[in-house]
Amino acid sequence: MQISVVEARDLPEAWFLCLRKTLAQGREYTIERGSNVGHRRKELDFIVLEVRHPGNRPLIPDVPLGVPPPSSMDYVENYLQYIMTSFKADTEQYTYGEDLECQIPELIRMYRVDGYNTNQGFMAVGSRESINLPDPPCLRGIDTRVQNGKLHFIVYFRSWDLWAGFPSNLAAIQLLKEYVASEIDVEDGELIALSKGLHLYDYSWQLARTSAGLDAT
Repeated sequence: MQISVVEARDLPEAWFLCLRKTLAQGREYTIERGSNVGHRRKELDFIVLEVRHPGNRPLIPDVPLGVPPPSSMDYVENYLQYIMTSFKADTEQYTYGEDLECQIPELIRMYRVDGYNTNQGFMAVGSRESINLPDPPCLRGIDTRVQNGKLHFIVYFRSWDLWAGFPSNLAAIQLLKEYVASEIDVEDGELIALSKGLHLYDYSWQLARTSAGLDAT
């Protein structure tokens, strides 16, 4: 497996750099199980993404005229309830907030009461039954570290739609990080994301090329 490393200043730059890397280096294959069976994906084997200043605004990338934006702050603010609360619509198999809602207060309590020097501030998503779902959770964990007076998040996605998921996921997770940092009286830090499934579906390849400033061929 090829390990890709991307270093970015902020979330919009991270998206653009990941678009370029996935288009250039992504393995192309036909999906046999999961979302969009029968379609093609371009997918990186494994990526380590470091975003040094994820709190820089805007959190959502801009796209060229004529390209439908992958997200918006209105969408992110609504999506945040699926990260921080257990709200779930009747048609949904799961939400991340079902697992995270009860862990966020404990994470805050841990740092407030026990101090910052711990490796136990990990919030898990999913369970051993998740493998039986038609579409198991993509986000599987948010790890945390307080270092040099800043709160850093390390997140893992088992599968990650770079076009439609990445911008909203990371913007919402960044808002969560800012909230936790304010609650434990530290500054906002870096956002590190890992995935063995960062991908672009075939329907988005041309949109991605245009957004990344690449040739149309």
